Amino acid sequence: MLNGIGNMAWLGAATLFILSLRGLGHPTSARRGNLYGMAGMLIAVLATLLVTGGAGLQIALVAAVVGGGFGAVLARRVEMTQMPQLVAMLHSFVGLAAALIGIANYLSADATLSGVERTIHNTEIYIGAFIGTVTFSGSIVAFLKLQGTVSGKPLVLPARHWLNLAVLAACVVLGYRFLSVPAGTDGLYALLIMCALAAALGVHLVMAIGGADMPVVVSMLNSYSGWAAAATGFMLDNDLLVTTGALVGSSGAILSYIMCRAMNRSFVSVILGGFGATASTTSSTPQGEVVATSVDEVGSLLRDASEVVIVPGFGMAVAQAQGTISEITRRLRAAGVRVRFAIHPVAGRLPGHMNVLLAEAKVPYDIVLEMDEINDDFTSTDVVLVIGANDIVNPGAQEDAASPIAGMPVLEVWKARTVVVSKRSMATGYAGVDNPLFYKDNTRMLFGDAKGSVDALLRHLEAA
Repeated sequence: MLNGIGNMAWLGAATLFILSLRGLGHPTSARRGNLYGMAGMLIAVLATLLVTGGAGLQIALVAAVVGGGFGAVLARRVEMTQMPQLVAMLHSFVGLAAALIGIANYLSADATLSGVERTIHNTEIYIGAFIGTVTFSGSIVAFLKLQGTVSGKPLVLPARHWLNLAVLAACVVLGYRFLSVPAGTDGLYALLIMCALAAALGVHLVMAIGGADMPVVVSMLNSYSGWAAAATGFMLDNDLLVTTGALVGSSGAILSYIMCRAMNRSFVSVILGGFGATASTTSSTPQGEVVATSVDEVGSLLRDASEVVIVPGFGMAVAQAQGTISEITRRLRAAGVRVRFAIHPVAGRLPGHMNVLLAEAKVPYDIVLEMDEINDDFTSTDVVLVIGANDIVNPGAQEDAASPIAGMPVLEVWKARTVVVSKRSMATGYAGVDNPLFYKDNTRMLFGDAKGSVDALLRHLEAA
């Protein structure tokens, strides 16, 4: 009876997860999509607790309360600028859970399994533990890179791809050993050694990926966590885990592929690592003179303009300047200025990071445009205001074949009549690449903290 109720509940939860993904596909329906996802997860957890029953119910309840409390505290304390790090850390939890469940499942093997059934079950354990461990260690490195604890520059070891292949080959050999021996110490040793190698592989794969590609990495780790959950579902004979894991895994992989296409990156090459590490020593040094500007001058430029495009970047997120930017936009539009926002696919540290911040600040959805929708309009734009962005507006991606970001599509802001860049200093962006935009004749640098600069700009517009 309980199993039947549980299966029906899991089916309903899976349906809500599908509706959630559909809702998240557009800003206007994203809130509804989140509500569907929350409802689906609540149903899934309650159904699982109901089916568990027995002595295990008390342990499951304690775990649910502790986990829920921990999540509630994180949700209240984590700033939007730290959301990419939180996502990476949550991915690591999923990976670690999959690996530990696989090991525990092997230690408490069902004595009734034999022959092909046992082989299939152990294969599920092995694959789930492998994917989970790679996800865990890779997500930890991604967290450290996003946090700035580890450099965003790629770590490229000699013959790195051969090293990865050697580790994979060793894991396959260990897998054969794991499946060949009876349940016991030898099999456990093979499983644990594989986990150690998989952890090293996860670290190496993410360490070899440059900062400019980190949004793709976060998306791909999301996919890995889904596949790890799906493998765990097969292991535990849990249909909901299989369905949910497959949804997360496939959607994460599709998003990563879309982002790679938008960045003109090879999907396989980004995942294997090493992008951004082969810059030639002949890469050109930016030429020209940096021209600083003032808030008063920028305010006059914006008031006199007919077409203004604002390009937000991670600096805006760090400074929490989106609210002021929204108010500046409202005032300019009220004065008859056409204002739009240009969003690069990898702006920020997470897919959709800038869109979420602007929506939070109540910027109208219809003036927030993707790169492909607005790139051709820069030639007719009077003023482009770049707030805390760097790599995504770097003309070196098109002009310097030796640049680590060569070939990556960027927002062609330099084609506008005037470009104003709000930035703390002349420091390089997350990819560690100099930006020739800052030296162009039509570029003006507004130095200072983004929040302080835009606050002063808003006061200037209010006083005009």
